Amino acid sequence: MPESRTHKTTANRIACRFGVEYNKGQGVDIKSRRATVEVETPDTVPDALRQLRGHRGPVYIAGTNREAVKRAIEATQGTTVGVMDNQGNIVKRSTRKP
Repeated sequence: MPESRTHKTTANRIACRFGVEYNKGQGVDIKSRRATVEVETPDTVPDALRQLRGHRGPVYIAGTNREAVKRAIEATQGTTVGVMDNQGNIVKRSTRKP
């Protein structure tokens, strides 16, 4: 499936904020010393938890829009995974230790 423009825009914006490059290939979208972030559209939010499994330190799902953020919050209830909006602002903090 081709990458959506909103996914690419959100990933680049957050990667810039963390001072790293957006990974366009396989694996997580953004990996920095501070956090690991998987950017998702509303339809792909369920895939994010699988993608983030096994990563150490704070992990986040970043939604590309309000609906994606809402679905991410629902999907991460009772987990250590946090949620960000499309600007990289933390909506739900990850409880994993750095």
